[in-house]
Amino acid sequence: MRYQAQVRLKGFPPQNATFNRKTDAKRWIQQTEAAIREGRHFKTTESKRRTLAKLIDRYLRDVLPTKPKGMNAQGRQLTWWKKELGCRSLADVTPSLLAETRDKLHQGRQPATVVRYMAALSHAFTVAVNEWEWLEDNPMRKVRKPKEPRGRVRFLGDDERHSLLSACKASDCKQPYPVVVLALSTGMRQSEIMGLKRNDIDLKRGYITLHETKNGERRAVPLVGHAKQLIQQLAKVRRLDTDLLFFSEAKPSAPIFIRSPWGKALREAGIEDFKFHDLRHTAASRTKRDNQPRLYTLADNI
Repeated sequence: MRYQAQVRLKGFPPQNATFNRKTDAKRWIQQTEAAIREGRHFKTTESKRRTLAKLIDRYLRDVLPTKPKGMNAQGRQLTWWKKELGCRSLADVTPSLLAETRDKLHQGRQPATVVRYMAALSHAFTVAVNEWEWLEDNPMRKVRKPKEPRGRVRFLGDDERHSLLSACKASDCKQPYPVVVLALSTGMRQSEIMGLKRNDIDLKRGYITLHETKNGERRAVPLVGHAKQLIQQLAKVRRLDTDLLFFSEAKPSAPIFIRSPWGKALREAGIEDFKFHDLRHTAASRTKRDNQPRLYTLADNI
């Protein structure tokens, strides 16, 4: 003998199931009715019906193209998860399974890399919870992330700073000097400086508007002192074939590639173990030391 159970609630599609025992059928009816009223039932059904591979495929198709900066890296990270756990239903992708896979991921990779892999999948789960209603909760939320080591911090001393600026100023290539001054004055990233266009700079008000930033938000950066003077000099010579402030002579539509003159300036200044991003650390360290707003203090004292 078999028992057919059916739940019919207004506004929801009917649900059916078959049981060998009448008590099981009654229990299922009670649990299903409660889950539907609380908004849990269909998410559970979706999580059993969908696989992680389907979730990742939809995310790669619909969501990742809206994040062009992280498209390549996150696509590669999600593909790894798909290869490892893609055949599992979403209901079976538990925190314990993710933790086990995390440990496998940790083999041969740095903690920071593992954290980025986990973050990529976590965001996909979040979208599936909030927008697609395929899950009730993000299982990655309960998985511990590996502890990242303290980041490297290197900044210039006063003598090193003057030596570097002197070497940049003496360089055959004239653009690295204003680039370095701007980095020290504002704390801007190299990509932000290289992407500057003339229309981004308001010399009258003394502001730079950054449209493309690391976190995707537009922000304004004060431009004062020696940095402003250098930008004013650059603005006097305007080329019609590019809007870039720091452009390549060989290809004006592309930003200048300063790796070679930057490396030469470091060698001539006798500075070791220093990267362009460390100029940002230098700007921050001087702000903390002077206990004054960085953008004004540095620009006036370079």
